[in-house]
Amino acid sequence: MAGLYDKQAAMYLDARPRYPSEWFSMLASLTPDHSLAWDAGTGNGQAAIDVSDHYKQVIATDISEEQLKHAIKHPQIQYFHSPSSMSEDELVNLVGGENSVDLVIAATAVHWFDLEKFYPVVKRVLKKPGGVVAVWSYNIIQVISEMDPLLKKFYEATFPFQNPKAMYAYECYKTLPFPFESVGVGCEGQPLELDMPREMSFERLLKLLSSASAVNTAREQGVNLLSEEFVKELENAWGGAEFRTVNFRSYMLAGKVNSLLQK
Repeated sequence: MAGLYDKQAAMYLDARPRYPSEWFSMLASLTPDHSLAWDAGTGNGQAAIDVSDHYKQVIATDISEEQLKHAIKHPQIQYFHSPSSMSEDELVNLVGGENSVDLVIAATAVHWFDLEKFYPVVKRVLKKPGGVVAVWSYNIIQVISEMDPLLKKFYEATFPFQNPKAMYAYECYKTLPFPFESVGVGCEGQPLELDMPREMSFERLLKLLSSASAVNTAREQGVNLLSEEFVKELENAWGGAEFRTVNFRSYMLAGKVNSLLQK
């Protein structure tokens, strides 16, 4: 999956929204200890930065070296490249070892993972009892009634160019396997629905759309999903406002290792 975002790493940092601080406070309240957290698929570290407000140390990993080059520096965060060739034992040791991690997160990332490899690592590194894993994503962007149908049209146009794994996100994580015991923040098949409103300019929204992996895949196949004509349609629908509230419909699952597996 590394190549999907390598070419857009700088744009990703500039375009993607930061997650609400309240989400991290909520997750931190679920873990009794706050020594170590793991941000898997950290990208440029946008989520890791907020996790560091609640945990003494954050291990942030990503398959993309290019993304990590743009990662936000912080004294409590250690960034590591985690190539797909890394074994389960190697990843466990990199993160901190067995039974060592208070919180594992994957922010708009887990749908890209090899879940048969990732989930066993999570079960090994989480503290038992007390450790929590949380995954989330967003897939629906709402602005105003004049613009929303155009955004829907755009996302439907990306489907032929999407990696099949991305469909977990487009299906709101309702079909995402999540073999963990619920901690009251969604459960497998029933993610918690959240709103993430953000003030954005039209230029930043356009950068956000351009940062989608499917846009780059389509471009490589000679298809421009953000043609000059379509961008003009979006701009006309946006209207003359410098900024608008853009709402990202989001979906979260959080859980712990099943108590039966702790014995």
